[in-house]
Amino acid sequence: MSSAPETQAATDAELTADIRASTRDEPVSARLRTDERVLARVTDGIYRQPGSAIRELVSNAYDADATQVIIKTDRPRFETLTIEDNGNGMTPDALAYLLHHIGGSAKRSPGGSDLGITDRDDPMRSPNGRKLIGKIGIGLFSVSQLTNRFHLVTKTQGDDSLTIASVVLRQYSDHSPAETDDEGKYQAGLVKIWREPASDPEAHGTTVTLTDIRPQTRDTLRSNEVWAVVDADPSLDPEESRAVEPPTFHIGRVKHDDPSSLEGDADPFDKLPWSPGDIPDVAFEKLVNAVWEQVEGKAKNPRLSDIFDYYLRMVWQLSLSIPAPYVFGSPFELAFGDGMYLYEIPMATKAAAESFELDEGETILGTRSIGHSANVGSDFAVYFDDLRLRRPLKFTDLPNTAHAVRKPILFVGRCSEQFKGIPHELSAGPLEFEAYLIWTPKVAPTEHQGVLARVHGSSGTPFDPTFMRYQVSEQTRLKQITCEIFVTRGLEAALNIDRESFNFAHPHVVYLTQWLHAALRRVATEQKRVAGEIRAGRRATAAAETQAAVSDVARRAWREESDDPGAEPPHVVFDDAPEEPMFEESGTYRFRRAPVLGDKAARPTAAETTTEKQMEALVQLLAAFDVLDNLSEQQQERLLAGIRKILEASA
Repeated sequence: MSSAPETQAATDAELTADIRASTRDEPVSARLRTDERVLARVTDGIYRQPGSAIRELVSNAYDADATQVIIKTDRPRFETLTIEDNGNGMTPDALAYLLHHIGGSAKRSPGGSDLGITDRDDPMRSPNGRKLIGKIGIGLFSVSQLTNRFHLVTKTQGDDSLTIASVVLRQYSDHSPAETDDEGKYQAGLVKIWREPASDPEAHGTTVTLTDIRPQTRDTLRSNEVWAVVDADPSLDPEESRAVEPPTFHIGRVKHDDPSSLEGDADPFDKLPWSPGDIPDVAFEKLVNAVWEQVEGKAKNPRLSDIFDYYLRMVWQLSLSIPAPYVFGSPFELAFGDGMYLYEIPMATKAAAESFELDEGETILGTRSIGHSANVGSDFAVYFDDLRLRRPLKFTDLPNTAHAVRKPILFVGRCSEQFKGIPHELSAGPLEFEAYLIWTPKVAPTEHQGVLARVHGSSGTPFDPTFMRYQVSEQTRLKQITCEIFVTRGLEAALNIDRESFNFAHPHVVYLTQWLHAALRRVATEQKRVAGEIRAGRRATAAAETQAAVSDVARRAWREESDDPGAEPPHVVFDDAPEEPMFEESGTYRFRRAPVLGDKAARPTAAETTTEKQMEALVQLLAAFDVLDNLSEQQQERLLAGIRKILEASA
């Protein structure tokens, strides 16, 4: 019997014959193959947004050990787009492999090191030791959503020539039966490659230039749909239309009838939060601060879709997805002092969170050794036109709100699950991660409400506002929580092909979901407790102030009526004993508690304590005017009980 077809020479007919001759004892083995049309469908669009294609090119640069990526556009026209990196570049061998094995990446394979793509000792790392982001080799195809034509220039250090490729891609939906090769197979694209002398043999890196941007993609990048709604005349259909304000911040727009010209004569920076002279780091800080400033302005709950055009939203989402430092510092490396309530989530799923404090200058990373994984990307700088992209999350100097809990509550934790005793095919191997959850009265923008999981510093998913399908009625509280999970081992196999969603049936996602939901319950418990303590403290303070004020009124009246500035009013006692005489000692008024104040509670509330102090002051006030001395004990009790009821009814 024939063995499994191991090479391309094996034909369908041979496999068919083997299947017909097979038995239970002698089954046929065969390798599954990917039809070119499957790869062609990738070019039809597995990514949801144009920004996803740029993200994939940035990820490729990161995997190539680049320390800098520069993205340039001709906004708001978007006729061309360039992504330049200073990574390792590709040898002719690596480029040939890439073009002939789309969907069969040399990353994470033993042959990757021979092509200069992976570390010689660890195929899961880049030549310089970075944990790889890409895995299946379709990142270059992502540009087909932006254009069907791109130019690639690449060079490795020490090579005296540039390798240049001009690529024309075809989307499967665009092809006709005539666009097949001699064997009748669909051609995913054509490429012309040549070599040219390099001016600097030591230079290295890759530049991808996109031209002939697809019309539908160009319309998206220009925010044409938004501007069409803004320009719509509400009077044409008053019931269906309403005046729509333009985005608060935008890059301007081209004229509808002349895309080469800009609409209006205004300064193109007039609607941007940064100025032309700002350095890229400062410009991005201003972009982030502009969102938070909306909280104290007209947009109390700012949404990026309301305040940004598509370009700025794309930049924001890209800054969240790539390995990059935080714009104002990592939550693990900021010296919060007493500016936050801090907790560590224990490894045991049912144990309570542990409260801890930081001394001046101390950080969570330094004292708890949590947060090393958040530093991934600290050696990676990505520039997008005027901006240097960094994670746009802010943890300090947040706006004040009327919420009882004024300080944020930060939870940090880590987990290392080995799945001992469970076969690898069921557990998918070990899972390791670190995480933080931060509760704040306001989350800005609202798109940051939720959880975002990073694998080796990268994420294709936005914040998930459902917190991985958390089925508990904590909607208000969930809108006040931001969570990031930094996976250092595992989870990669759970990423779907677009890297923008997870397979929720994967064991690692199941475990991560359980961990997150347990952490959310801890957050809810502690936030309620902290808020309760704060409210109780405020009530106690208010009660003490009220008690002091009424006592002062009684004291002043006593001194005025006695004509003795140093005199103190009589002592007042409400006693539980039912048969005690009214006067026990000189200068003291004693009353039975039950007839005047009602039965004493086991744990009196602040309101009950305040009422008792008010009644003491009233007795002193009445005594100052000799009102009580002319009444019997029963009359005194009825008078005081009546006053108490009036006070309680008006409270």
